[in-house]
Amino acid sequence: MLHLIALDTSGSMRRGGALAQAKGLAAALVACAKRQGDDVALLGFGGQGVQLWLPPQTARLAALAHIRPLGGGGGTPLADCMQHAQRLLLNRQRQQPGSLSALWLLTDGRSLHTPVRPRLVTQAVIVDFDDPMHPVGRCAQWAASWQAACWRPGQDGLTDTGGFSP
Repeated sequence: MLHLIALDTSGSMRRGGALAQAKGLAAALVACAKRQGDDVALLGFGGQGVQLWLPPQTARLAALAHIRPLGGGGGTPLADCMQHAQRLLLNRQRQQPGSLSALWLLTDGRSLHTPVRPRLVTQAVIVDFDDPMHPVGRCAQWAASWQAACWRPGQDGLTDTGGFSP
């Protein structure tokens, strides 16, 4: 199983500690994938565009070093990130036909574009870091159209230290 983590590092994620919480969750996903012997990949999307911080590989705790220093700022190139995810998954299918994948989209949903679910994703989870005081509600809408799970940190057993299984 490949756990493809797409982490929103846009400026809006800096509000209310959402980026710090999302980074903690990404680290917990990597640690959980390591325990299960799964692979991980980490994409970031924000003011610097889409960046592949960790190409698909066996999950290692050393990957956490890529997550800790990440800052936030700028816009939300979510559509570009999903296109990049699709290319990663296509390459994975070429190398390992029939492999399974899980997409973990960690975002506050503050994007002007509606993302398209990558076709090759076996399962998808959108983790909604929207501001509860001023919600836009896009993550739940996207999850419904993607036939994906939509989780909110703190409400669905997700914390910045884990307590869940990918």
